[in-house]
Amino acid sequence: MAQAARPMTDTRLPTREELVDRARAMKPALRERLRAAREAATLPAATMQDFKDAGFFRILQPKRWGGYEMDPQVFFDVQLAIAEADMSSAWVLGVVAAHQFQIALFDVRAQEDVWSSDTSVLISSSYQPVGKVERVDGGLQLSGRWGFSSGCEHCDWVFLGAIVPPAPGSSGPPDMRTFLLPRKDYQIVRDWDVFGLQATGSHGIVVDKAFVPEYRTHKAADGFHGTNPGQAVNDGPLYRLPWAQLFVRVISTGSVGAAQAALDTYYELAARRVSTNTGKSAKMDPIALNTAARAQATIDEIKALLFHNFDVMMETIRAGRTIPYADRVRYRYESAQVARRCANIADDLMLMLGGWAIYNSSPLVQWWLDLNAARAHVASDPNLIGSSLGAICLGQEVHESFV
Repeated sequence: MAQAARPMTDTRLPTREELVDRARAMKPALRERLRAAREAATLPAATMQDFKDAGFFRILQPKRWGGYEMDPQVFFDVQLAIAEADMSSAWVLGVVAAHQFQIALFDVRAQEDVWSSDTSVLISSSYQPVGKVERVDGGLQLSGRWGFSSGCEHCDWVFLGAIVPPAPGSSGPPDMRTFLLPRKDYQIVRDWDVFGLQATGSHGIVVDKAFVPEYRTHKAADGFHGTNPGQAVNDGPLYRLPWAQLFVRVISTGSVGAAQAALDTYYELAARRVSTNTGKSAKMDPIALNTAARAQATIDEIKALLFHNFDVMMETIRAGRTIPYADRVRYRYESAQVARRCANIADDLMLMLGGWAIYNSSPLVQWWLDLNAARAHVASDPNLIGSSLGAICLGQEVHESFV
């Protein structure tokens, strides 16, 4: 029989400011670990422990399981600060911490499986619907190979995506689900060999005929409609937020912090750069100055829109209202643009620094690589959601489920 949630030893929750201060204090250590982390294709255990000790994984975790159950805006503030030191660290933090939110949407028995003996346990994921599912007595059987499971080597459970076929005799459609598996039921394949975000350790996952009880699955339809079984026990406003709205933003927000770090690096380099070809100082070059101004304005705009959208969503939920469907589509579209807009900032900054920028020793190169890698994520493709938003604007009906 599962044990009850363990009480917190310290009942005082940290403030938003304290959490952000903790993130900023980590920057020197994260920067010192950068090279080794990239070469190892995974974050150091010390970084993950630092995040645990600082309480970052508890920000979106239910209070009944020792979490802080804070609004997403608090978490995004922390993620932005971490991204200014290392985008890979911010990426893993974002993805893994979001899972502390999603497991709260599962049946309470799944929550007990994960947290009954240790509320600091973490979960990685790969939501690609590539798994093969068979119905068996008492549940489902899952097999397959998934890629891109960020931070998986530091986690004891995994979320995996698959489409469940209709029950025998049922005329209903197949349904997309997230499956929750313990570490003993899957293998990690170290196949993460990429040009950017190297330290995310987003390796592959292999499963061979693992049994998964029904209660350890989460239906995408429940995430969309807000009919998640976990809301029976986690009934705070946070868990009435559509799952998709949180997930797409933990994917895109690291790019904003990285773009700011790239721009700060550019400020430092441009302040003393004099072109060896023209003899012109960057500080006196109107093109260089306008590039910096445009970049800073873009970053400020993206940040303002991020926090505005979540302020509105949480206010709507607390007032007992439903977030309008058209707004949900628009919010997702706005998130999907972030990675590309931030990568474009890095592109412009690289051009302004001339030939010196292309050396591997350039302090701007890794930011450029990470930002360009980030825009490859499916959640960061505005074309996938833009046509639906445009159709809504023109009065047409659309059927987007991951919003």
